[in-house]
Amino acid sequence: MTQSLSLRAGAGALLMALSLVLSGCFMSPGKFTSELTLTGGDQFTFTYDGEIFFLALSKLAQMGAGSAPSFTPENCYDEETFETRECTKAELDEQRREWDQGAAERAKEAKRQAEQMASMMGGIDPSDPKAAEELTKLLLRQRGWEQAQSIGDGLFKVRYQISGTLAHDFMFPVIEGFPATNPFVQTFARKNGQIRINAPGFSAQGSDNMMGGMLGGMAPLIGMGAANDLGISDQEMPNIPQIDGTFTIRTTGKMTIRANNTDNGPEATTTGEVLTWRISPRTNQVPTALIDLGR
Repeated sequence: MTQSLSLRAGAGALLMALSLVLSGCFMSPGKFTSELTLTGGDQFTFTYDGEIFFLALSKLAQMGAGSAPSFTPENCYDEETFETRECTKAELDEQRREWDQGAAERAKEAKRQAEQMASMMGGIDPSDPKAAEELTKLLLRQRGWEQAQSIGDGLFKVRYQISGTLAHDFMFPVIEGFPATNPFVQTFARKNGQIRINAPGFSAQGSDNMMGGMLGGMAPLIGMGAANDLGISDQEMPNIPQIDGTFTIRTTGKMTIRANNTDNGPEATTTGEVLTWRISPRTNQVPTALIDLGR
C-alpha cells in the first residue's frame, strides 16, 4: 500500500506542477555562457550564447495542456488490509461511467488551457507542429537575437548580443508578446551613479527562480515513479536540461565593485575588474553585484 500511495502522491504532485506550466510561459537556461561588459560612458554590451528551454513547447507541457487522456482505472483496495486488489467489473464500470460524465468538462478545460498558453506565447499555439518554427521567426526578427535554432522538445540554441546605455533598466530575455515572468538577468540604474545587477534565472535552487525550483522539484517525483503512475513511459518523458554555465561581469576604467556574491571576489585585469559565477544545479544564490560607474 505504501508504494502505491506514494506513486499516487507523486502523480498528484506532477499534475500540480503541470498546472503551474499553464499559469505562464516559463523559460530556463540549459548550457550557456553569458557576459555583461560595462564599457564606460554609460554603455554596456550583453551576450548570451547557449541553450534556452521553453517549457511550453516541451512534451511536459503537452501532457497537461490540450491533450486527450485515455481512461485508466484507479486502484481498488481491500477494506480490511488496505492492500491493492483486482477491481470487480462493477467497480470498473462505475469508474468508467464517472470518467465519461466528465468528458465534456475535460474538453472544455483542455481548450481553455491551449488558448491560455497561446496567449502567453505571443499568439503561438504550443500544440501546433510549426510552433518551434514560429518562435524561431519571432526571435530572429527582434534586435539582438543573432541565432535561434530549435533542437527539439522545447530546447533552443541561441546567440543574443546587444549594446545599450545604462541610463535605463535592462532585462533579458524579453520576447514580443511574452510576459516577463522569469528574467535571466536584470540591471537597475540608480540615481547615485550606481547599477544593481541581478541574475535570478542563473540560480537553479534560489527562491527567485520559480522555473528552476519547479523543475528541480519534479526530478524526485519522476524518480519515484509518478510518471509511470500517470501512464507515461520513460521514452515519453521530456528531456529537461540542467542549468550549466558561467555568468561574467566586466568593468572598465574608474568603475568600482561595491558588492558581489561571487566565491572569489573580483579579479583585476589591465582594463578593470572581472566577476565570474559558475552556475550548476547546485547553485542556490542569485548572482548579484552593485557597481559604482565612477562618473
